[in-house]
Amino acid sequence: MTSVNPEQIAGMTAKAVRELCQSADINGYPALAQVLSQDSRAAVKKQGQSLMRQYEKHCAAIRKTARMKAVEEGFYGEGYQIIGGSDEVGRGPLAGPVVCAAVILPRDSAILHVDDSKKLSAKMREALDEQIRAEALSVTIGLRTPEQIDAMNILEATKSAMSEAVSRLAPQPDLMLIDALTIETQAEVRGIVHGDATCYSIAAASIVAKVYRDKLMHEYHEQYPEYGFDRNVGYGTAEHIAAIKKYGITPIHRRSFVKNFV
Repeated sequence: MTSVNPEQIAGMTAKAVRELCQSADINGYPALAQVLSQDSRAAVKKQGQSLMRQYEKHCAAIRKTARMKAVEEGFYGEGYQIIGGSDEVGRGPLAGPVVCAAVILPRDSAILHVDDSKKLSAKMREALDEQIRAEALSVTIGLRTPEQIDAMNILEATKSAMSEAVSRLAPQPDLMLIDALTIETQAEVRGIVHGDATCYSIAAASIVAKVYRDKLMHEYHEQYPEYGFDRNVGYGTAEHIAAIKKYGITPIHRRSFVKNFV
C-alpha cells in the first residue's frame, strides 16, 4: 500500500477508508493510524484506533514468540544442532487414546500465537497446526489405545507413546525438550516445567497432538453420538458421565477410568 496523506483520507468515504485499512500491511498500521487520527470524522478516527489495537496485539505476539523461542536458543548456544519438542494430550479423559506429538522446527521458525493448546480456540489450533506441519522438518504422532492404557496405566502409556513419537522423528534430534516426563530415547532429553506454555517447540507439539486427538474424537462421535464426544472429547463432563450410566461403556472407554460409573 502506498502512503496516504490527510487530504486524501478526507476525500474518501468511510467505507473506502475501511477497505483501505483492510488491505494495509500490518507493519504500516502506525503510520496509517496517525493519518486517520487527523480526520474530523469519528468513524475514521475509530478505524485508526482499531488499527493501533491490532498492531499492539501483533507486537505482543512477536514478543511472546521470542520469549518462548529463547528456551531453544539457549540450547542452540550450547552447541545442539537439531532440537525437537514433544507433548501429550489426553491423559485425563474417560475415553479415547492418549496422544503424543513430536516436532522439529527450523531454528528460524517463528510462528505467531504458538502457545499451550489449552489456551487456544479450536479454530486457532487448526490454523496453527497447518502452519506447524508446513514449516516443520519432522512431525510424528504416537498414541496408546484405551486397552493399552488399562494394561499399562496412564503414566506408562503416555511415556510409551511419547517415546514412539520421538523415535520416529527424521532427522533424529540432538536434544528433545519435553514437559516434565522421563522417556526412553536416543536423544538427550531436558524437562521444561510448564513447557507447553513457555517453550516454542513443546507448545507446537501440544497443538499438533490436540488437533490430532480432537479429530479422532469427532470421528468417534459419529459412531457413538450418545456420549457427546464432539463436545467433551472424552473428558468426564456431566453429560458424558450421565451417558455412561444410561448406555454403558463403548470399546473406546478406559475401563480403569470408568469403573466408578458402571
